[in-house]
Amino acid sequence: MQVVSISSLKGGVGKTSVTLGLASAALAAGIPTLVIDLDPHADATTGLGVRPLGRTDIGRLLKNARRADLGANTVPAGWVATAAGRSGSSPSVLDVAMGSAYSGIYDRPDLGRRDQRRLATLLSRITGYSLVLIDCPPSLNGLTRIAWTASNKVVLVAEPALFSVAGTERTMRALELFRREFAPGLTTAGIVANKVRATSNEHAFRLAEMRQMFGDLLLTPTIPDQADWQQIQGAAHAVHHWPGDSARQASGYFDELLRGVLDTGRMRSRSGRR
Repeated sequence: MQVVSISSLKGGVGKTSVTLGLASAALAAGIPTLVIDLDPHADATTGLGVRPLGRTDIGRLLKNARRADLGANTVPAGWVATAAGRSGSSPSVLDVAMGSAYSGIYDRPDLGRRDQRRLATLLSRITGYSLVLIDCPPSLNGLTRIAWTASNKVVLVAEPALFSVAGTERTMRALELFRREFAPGLTTAGIVANKVRATSNEHAFRLAEMRQMFGDLLLTPTIPDQADWQQIQGAAHAVHHWPGDSARQASGYFDELLRGVLDTGRMRSRSGRR
């Protein structure tokens, strides 16, 4: 089971959108996947079309990590029925550990080592998934560190803009320090350049800067700024299920990104060193 955190230091870069795109690609590929919505805003939960069904949210599961049953409190994504209807076959597995504002009690800078292991403890008792995607809040506080402690890999999301690129460099340094102290087996799966505008000279300049700064950690393809993305998410649909050439092209980008993230050959001890 590969556990991948999707992280960013700066809000607004489309971290949750990338999480949803990778989840859509995993569903299309038939990879049994669990999405853990660790962001207190719970936008991934909304975008996945989740109905609570009386299940316990991830914040309350973290509070009772020693005894809580994560597997009994996951909810199927609303996308699954659509996928099954399209294929006419048994639905693939895409489950969600629901987000809530309650998880914010752990998003503080002074979180201790014991608290950092809460999610790892929950995941240690779960089976049936090949992939776990964790949508982290846009900070380096306690919830992100909880996610990193439980993960094998981290994907960073950035826009090709000055503040986002600078924030990604700071995140890389923080990740290296965290790895040395808490998680020696954690690898950097790469950096996703998101919301890229092909007609923007500034974006072209910043992408070149990112290639120079991060080398092959900058994943391909980059993800373009997509006009109908808000409509897709507002309808709580997988991008793979949305009609039109733009969505079809975006689906291909996320298929390729997912293959890159899961390709352990490319993950050869990527410790963030350049």
